[in-house]
Amino acid sequence: MRPAPTALWLRLAWALALSLGLVRPLAVAWATTPAPIYVGSWAVRVTQGYREVERLARKFGFVNLGQIFPEGQYFHLRHRGVAQQSLTPHWGHRLRLKKDPKVQWFEQQTLQRRFKRSFAEPSDPWFSKQWYMNNKVQPDLNILQVWSQGLTGQGVVVSILDDGIEKDHPDLWANYDPLASYDFNDYDPDPQPRYTPSDENRHGTRCAGEVAAIANNHFCGAGVAFNARIGGVRMLDGTITDVVEARSLSLQPQHIHIYSASWGPEDDGRTVDGPGILTREAFRLGVTKGRGGLGTLFVWASGNGGLHYDNCNCDGYTNSIHTLSVGSTTRQGRVPWYSEACASTLTTTYSSGVVTDPQIVTTDLHHQCTDRHTGTSASAPLAAGMIALALEANPFLTWRDMQHLVVRASRPAQLQAEDWRINGVGRQVSHHYGYGLLDAGLLVDMARTWLPTQPQKKCAILVVHVPTPILPRMHVKKEVSACAGHHNYIRSLEHVQVQLSLSYSRRGDLEISLTSPMGTRSTLVAIRNAVPLHAAALRDSRGHDGAALRPPGDQQRVCAAGHGGAVPG
Repeated sequence: MRPAPTALWLRLAWALALSLGLVRPLAVAWATTPAPIYVGSWAVRVTQGYREVERLARKFGFVNLGQIFPEGQYFHLRHRGVAQQSLTPHWGHRLRLKKDPKVQWFEQQTLQRRFKRSFAEPSDPWFSKQWYMNNKVQPDLNILQVWSQGLTGQGVVVSILDDGIEKDHPDLWANYDPLASYDFNDYDPDPQPRYTPSDENRHGTRCAGEVAAIANNHFCGAGVAFNARIGGVRMLDGTITDVVEARSLSLQPQHIHIYSASWGPEDDGRTVDGPGILTREAFRLGVTKGRGGLGTLFVWASGNGGLHYDNCNCDGYTNSIHTLSVGSTTRQGRVPWYSEACASTLTTTYSSGVVTDPQIVTTDLHHQCTDRHTGTSASAPLAAGMIALALEANPFLTWRDMQHLVVRASRPAQLQAEDWRINGVGRQVSHHYGYGLLDAGLLVDMARTWLPTQPQKKCAILVVHVPTPILPRMHVKKEVSACAGHHNYIRSLEHVQVQLSLSYSRRGDLEISLTSPMGTRSTLVAIRNAVPLHAAALRDSRGHDGAALRPPGDQQRVCAAGHGGAVPG
């Protein structure tokens, strides 16, 4: 039958369109699913067993390659006379096997397209500048190894407590979590920062990008946990009170897994300050009830007062047992000029040193990028992102589990300091770096197999010492039994808290240290009298080291003072 004129006209029009490239043939759509490629082997199921398969192989010219499973009725046959690769199945053998009554099932094998799931580095244009996690420094933070395992922070929620975050930033918006966000300065749900000519409220946006900047969107760089949910709490751009801090630290404790804070009391070398009553209660409730009882994870920057000989033990936020305090090192493994040394620092990540050093790449205000983020403010969010990766690997880790893991996953590496010591259990520790540079790969590997720690027990020892007279160097010794024989007997030590009350004329001249029975010496307070003090500071009874003699009998609790304001760290 000849085609109708209309059908013939449509065929000619279609052929002309193809020749001119105006349309593409439907076969192009099929190309996304490659045609099967048949090989010269078959899988067969024969109920009669090995002897029947041998008969079948001899009859049709196959080679019996044996059972597919150790036990069962499935066998592997190959035929040397069949092409090893063909676009069509072998119909002759198909008919022969189909007609044989002893063959229950058969299938000529085809090539399967399988690929190694090796990880490709993010395509973001500034990833090449992220030297601390792209193998351009050795060792780096070992982030790529974790990404190659498919861990990217999926399912983990991190909130940045700061001056707000630019929630519509091109590198943040897809990961932004409104449930992990609030504005406690203006009391509304929107944490968008307040814009000023000097862009002073860029701190939170920069910290957020380090944790969860989107990867492979061809913009800026990538966050450490680039698939984590990121929230922001605006609380540093206004009146800061104990209520504001407490509410910020207790926002959505069953939804937010990690709170990252890069602020604290002023890093001027004189201030001794810490959380107030409500904020201390927020910490306590967070670790006992947050995350369904597993405990909220509070990651804290250790402080930038190194130039003023400040000591982060005199910061009641970083020296709390409930926070995970993070210090900094330069790309060359040196102590940055701003770094504070203290016994409460647990771990270290990278930041910058002198002006010429490379700094941290992250998101910036006005939908921009920056490669000039620095200080311990930049180190803590890197650690928060790494902890998010570990939490994705094992969501059941408690707040104490994570501290154990961070200690064990931190290594001295190439970090240079004069005070590296081996403690009583054989770990190297430094007041500058804690236990060393945090290794994300090691952290995640240990997190996968970590067994939960036993419930926390507390043993309190009262020591009363009345020295007469006060000597330049005094030793106070106390034999302790760790509450042996009681229900709260301590067998494994995690934290030591010292609450020390004494009378002295100049707090800045004091150095206080704690020595363990195995000889590990921790400096609780270092001498801090190198900074001259303005006269007005002498009237501050809470926060300053006097440059002149204080009145006799001036009682102070060393490094456990009352609450004050918070400044970015």
